[in-house]
Amino acid sequence: MNLRNIAIIAHVDHGKTTLIDRLLSQSGSFRENQKVAERAMDSNDLERERGITILAKVTSLNWKETRINIVDTPGHADFGGEVERILNMVDGAVLLVDAAEGPMPQTKFVLQKALKIGLRPIVCINKIDRPDERHNEVVNEVFDLFANLDANEEQLDFPIIYGSAKQGWMADTPTGSQENMAPLFDLIVRHFNPPVVEEGPFRMLVTTIEANPFLGRVLTGRVRSGTIKANQSVKALSRDGKIAEQGRVSKVLAFRGLERLPVDEAEAGDIIAISGLTTATVSDTICDTTVTEPIYAQPIDPPTLTMTFRINDGPLAGKEGDKVQSRVIRDRLVREAEGNVALKVTPSVNETDAFEVAGRGELQLGILIETMRREGFELTVGRPRVVFKTDEETGEKLEPVEEVIVDVDEEYTGVVVQKLSERRAEMRDMRPSGVGRQRIVFHAPTRGLIGYQSELLSDTRGTAIMNRLFHSYAPYFGEIPGRHTGALLSNSDGDAVAYAIFNLQDRGPMFIEHGTKVYAGMIIGEHTRGNDLELNVIKGKKLTNVRASGKDEAVVLTPPIRMSLEKALAYVGEDELVEVTPKSIRLRKAILDPHERKRVSRSKESDNAA
Repeated sequence: MNLRNIAIIAHVDHGKTTLIDRLLSQSGSFRENQKVAERAMDSNDLERERGITILAKVTSLNWKETRINIVDTPGHADFGGEVERILNMVDGAVLLVDAAEGPMPQTKFVLQKALKIGLRPIVCINKIDRPDERHNEVVNEVFDLFANLDANEEQLDFPIIYGSAKQGWMADTPTGSQENMAPLFDLIVRHFNPPVVEEGPFRMLVTTIEANPFLGRVLTGRVRSGTIKANQSVKALSRDGKIAEQGRVSKVLAFRGLERLPVDEAEAGDIIAISGLTTATVSDTICDTTVTEPIYAQPIDPPTLTMTFRINDGPLAGKEGDKVQSRVIRDRLVREAEGNVALKVTPSVNETDAFEVAGRGELQLGILIETMRREGFELTVGRPRVVFKTDEETGEKLEPVEEVIVDVDEEYTGVVVQKLSERRAEMRDMRPSGVGRQRIVFHAPTRGLIGYQSELLSDTRGTAIMNRLFHSYAPYFGEIPGRHTGALLSNSDGDAVAYAIFNLQDRGPMFIEHGTKVYAGMIIGEHTRGNDLELNVIKGKKLTNVRASGKDEAVVLTPPIRMSLEKALAYVGEDELVEVTPKSIRLRKAILDPHERKRVSRSKESDNAA
């Protein structure tokens, strides 16, 4: 059978998963009476809640005489490691671009990776039905992007197709017949070549890995040469050619629609999944026992952000979760790093029972923490920190810089430029991006962007859209001002009381409400001044049998500030931690004892003075 292996690549929210929904339904992959969820490829709970793709997934469909294996890729820069691996598995890529927004930072990132390995993308201008679409300008911007990324002549001669994935049609012209997806199917079969099959015995580079309760480790990749059958003896070679494991393949699974079905044999060129091996991981080569050379695996861009994951050692530890030991946390982090090559886990040098987890961005690390808390883990995490480098020639300290694109209403451009300038960002470009909107491009140190997202939404009344992408390492930008307010701390353990909170509201906005369990050293609110302040929020009203006017006024509490996980990670300072449990997110000081905290603070001050 004719075969095509393709990836759908694009910026976040440009319509990749919706496009695959339509391709599956129009190719006859579903029964007529089959109920299929919207965004069927987003199978993970967090993906459905947030409306984003986190993990790359494979599906397969038949069009006329051709079987097309399609890989859905994430659009967020934080999950770029998934995209980099996936592109090695396919022979073509469909680049999806929003007809109104045009090319965005992640469009540039994924296209750069695709062009680098020699793919010739199809450009699909999606959402042509939007009232603010501007397809002519967008096509010119896409061509400029190809040229800036040093595309060769073949790649520059890209075919363009227009349409609306949501409405389920594609056409060769913006005003073409709005019937179905057939023009895109035909273009994919016509433009992309069948997979190149190499000579020799079975070889496959592992691209993704997942744990299955019935099959164990399931390894997905494209068969480069030979064939593979169930129960065949194979070995796994690591990147450097050493034997990582030897064993038998228990099952060979092929992708058919949204399902993986066992097959007797898989041939070269097909994308398959195999089970039976216990230690082989991403970037390993699974091959016949006679093979000695591994398949070359593309190096992945290094992580730029790191966080400390540690055990929960607070007074409320173990009350809400059942996975609290450092050994269990370490095993879970190591397992995550095996399947996600963009993550790096190392033991902390400063403290025991703690681990440094380095990744691509706050969102990626936030998703990992959210996944762990849903699995029953309790842990504490520190503020995200950037990964610094040292220039080998000059010995200069380097830090990661990101390209930031902010789309904002004209009336708010001043405050955005001012706030980002305070965070050491340099403005590179500013131009109109539609009616009453401006697109501003900055180069900003990653340090300065930590926690800026929520501030941006407050400053622009929720109308701004910020996109960011790693740009390069640059010399250290200097000090960046952090949070200018102190914290309100609880000085005792117990349940917070409305009467106490009511009398302390003047000190600053609260994070807790009546009945919240608190402990000494827990952050219960934000102080209006720059210093930390310890308060007693468990002190109830003293009752007497004497009645007096004015004593019984109603206690009216201002609603507390609700801290989401991302908000909490951005809020905490250097000496503070976020305590994460399956039911709660609390903020606390790293050192709970007030006397110990003062002693450490004094010793730091004397060290700085010296």
